[in-house]
Amino acid sequence: MLIINDTVVKKEIQFSFLYRDMWQSSGKYQPRVDQLKQIAPVIIGMNCFSRVETNGGAFEQVNLLYGENPNVAVREFTAPFNKAGIRTHMLDRGLNGLRMNPVPADVRRLMYKVKRAQGVDITRIFDGLNDARNIIPSIQYAKEGGMIPQASLCITYSPIHTVNYYVNLADQLIEAGAQEICLKDMAGIGRPVSNGKIIKGIKTRHPEIPVQYHGHSGPGFSVASMLEAAHNGVDYIDVAMEPLSWGMIHPDVITIQAMLKDAGFLVPEINMDAYMEARRLTQAFMDDFLGYFIDPSNKIMTSLLVGCGLPGGMMGSMMADLKGMHSAINLALKQKGKKEVKLNSLVIQLFKEVEAIWPMLGYPPLVTPFSQYVKNIALMNIFAAAKDEPRFSLIDKDSWNMILGRMGQLPGTLAPEIVELAQANNLEFYEGDPQTPYPDELDRFRKEMAENGWSEGPDQEELFEFAMHERQYRDMRSGAAKNRFNQELEQAKEKAGAPIIIKRPVVEIPMFTFEEITAEYPMAKPVHAPSKGQVIWQYDIRDASTAPFEGSTIQKGSNLCYIQNVYGIEPVEVGYGGTIVGTYVKQGDKVEKGQILAFIN
Repeated sequence: MLIINDTVVKKEIQFSFLYRDMWQSSGKYQPRVDQLKQIAPVIIGMNCFSRVETNGGAFEQVNLLYGENPNVAVREFTAPFNKAGIRTHMLDRGLNGLRMNPVPADVRRLMYKVKRAQGVDITRIFDGLNDARNIIPSIQYAKEGGMIPQASLCITYSPIHTVNYYVNLADQLIEAGAQEICLKDMAGIGRPVSNGKIIKGIKTRHPEIPVQYHGHSGPGFSVASMLEAAHNGVDYIDVAMEPLSWGMIHPDVITIQAMLKDAGFLVPEINMDAYMEARRLTQAFMDDFLGYFIDPSNKIMTSLLVGCGLPGGMMGSMMADLKGMHSAINLALKQKGKKEVKLNSLVIQLFKEVEAIWPMLGYPPLVTPFSQYVKNIALMNIFAAAKDEPRFSLIDKDSWNMILGRMGQLPGTLAPEIVELAQANNLEFYEGDPQTPYPDELDRFRKEMAENGWSEGPDQEELFEFAMHERQYRDMRSGAAKNRFNQELEQAKEKAGAPIIIKRPVVEIPMFTFEEITAEYPMAKPVHAPSKGQVIWQYDIRDASTAPFEGSTIQKGSNLCYIQNVYGIEPVEVGYGGTIVGTYVKQGDKVEKGQILAFIN
C-alpha cells in the first residue's frame, strides 16, 4: 500500500494464470488444441486474470510428441485472449530456446518474430545458471520481434545467492533492455523475507519496471512469499487453480486472492461460476487422457525439499528414476555383502547427496536442465557407493558440459576434486561466449524444406519449428509421433484398468532373470536406460527386422535401442561391444531411468 498526502492508497495486484505450467508441473502432456479452444473462453469469463501463460517451455515439444502441430495450438489458444485484451506470455530458456540444449542465434532470433505473429505478447526469458550472457541476446531479439522481454531471476537459496546478487543481476538485465523482471522461484525454496527484499530492491531502483512473482508450492513457502512480494511492491503474481494446484504446482487463485484482499490490497474478484466450469473442464481433460500421465506424488507438498532445493516440477520424474534404480542399487549392495535399502531411505540418501555435491558443482540454480544434471550425478554417486566405487565415477556428457562451462558460467567455484577429475579425463574448460559454438542453421533447414516440398508456413512458423525441434518435427509430419503416442496411451489405459479398443502388435524379445544371466554369464555387463520413457527396439516402429535379438552382436558405440521420452527420441548407446545375452524389456514397454534394458557379454 502507498501513502500519498497522508492518504492510504491500496496497491493493485494482478493475477497471471499458468495454464501451461500447471500441466507441465503435473505430468507429461498438455491439452489438445480442441481442449484449449474449449477452455479459453471460460478462463476469460473468470474475470480475474490480466495475463495467461499460453505456451513456451515444453509446450511446443509436447504437442509434437503426440503428433499435433504446435503452431496451430499456439495460434488457436492465444487468439481468444488477444481478442479479450488479456496479455499472453510464454516461457523461453534463453540460449536453449524451447529445448534442453543450445540453439543457434538465427533460430533464437526467428522465434520471437514467429511467436509475436502467433499472438504471444510477453516472453519470460530465463537461464538456468543466471548467466546474463545467455539472457541479454534474447532480450534484444524479443524487442526486435515486437515482444515484451521479461527477464527472469532463477531463485534458489545458497551462500552466494544473496539479495544483492539478485538485485544486481536485475540491474544488469534492465540496463540491457528488459522491460519486466520475474522472480522465478521454480523450486519454491526462496525464503519469503528474502524474496520480499529482492523485490523491494528492484522496485526501489527501478519503480517503473513491472515485477512478477512465480513460486511453486513444493516445500510450502510460496503463499508466504506471495504475501511478502505484495508488501514489497510486486505487480503480478502467478497462480493456478484446482484440480491442478498445490502439491508441486502453484497455489490456487482463490487462496491468494482472499489473503491479499484481507491484507488490504486491491485484487480482482473471481467469477465463481466460471471458476467451477474451468475446474470441471480441466478434470474432464484429465479423465479423457491427460490424467494417465500425471504422477499422484505431484499433488503432495514436502518439507524435505527445503534442504535439497530440487524443483517441484521434476519430483515425479525423480521418483520414477529412483524406482528404476532401486533394484540395481540393491543388487550392487547385495553383491558387496551390504544391507539393502528401502525406497524411502533411498529418497533421503538422494536429497542428502544433492545437498552435498551442489556446492562442489558450483551452485547451479536447480532448474531445467541443471536440476536434472545435479540429480543425475547424485543418483550415480549413490550407485557408485553401492559398488564401492568413488564419487563422481559416472558423469554423463550433458553434466560435463555444465561443469566445463559450455552452457554458461557457473555461479560458484568448482571443488578441486571436480577440476582434477576433468583434467584427468583430458577435458577442457570453456570460458567463451556460450553461443559461439553453435553457428547459424536456418539455411540448412530452408534447403531441406524446399527439397521436400514443405512450406515454411505463415510467418515462417514451420521453418522455425523444424529448426527448433528437428527430430520431433519429422516424426510429427511422418505420423510416427502419433503412432507412438497412441500406443503409449493404450498401454497407460491398460495399466489403469481402462478398456482398450485397439491393440498394436509389439516385438517380443526373450526375457531372463538376473540369476539366469549372472549364472551363465558372470562377466556380462548391464545396459541401463538413460531416461524414463518408452522402449523402441527399432527406430522405424513398423519394421521389426531391425530389432536386436538374443545372441546377436553389437559394436561399442552402436545404438542398442531408443527411448521415447518427453524431450524426444534418445538413442541408447552402448559403451562396450559384445553379444546380447539377455533383455529385460520388449517393444513399447515403459521403463524408468537406470532400469536394466539388456546384458552384453
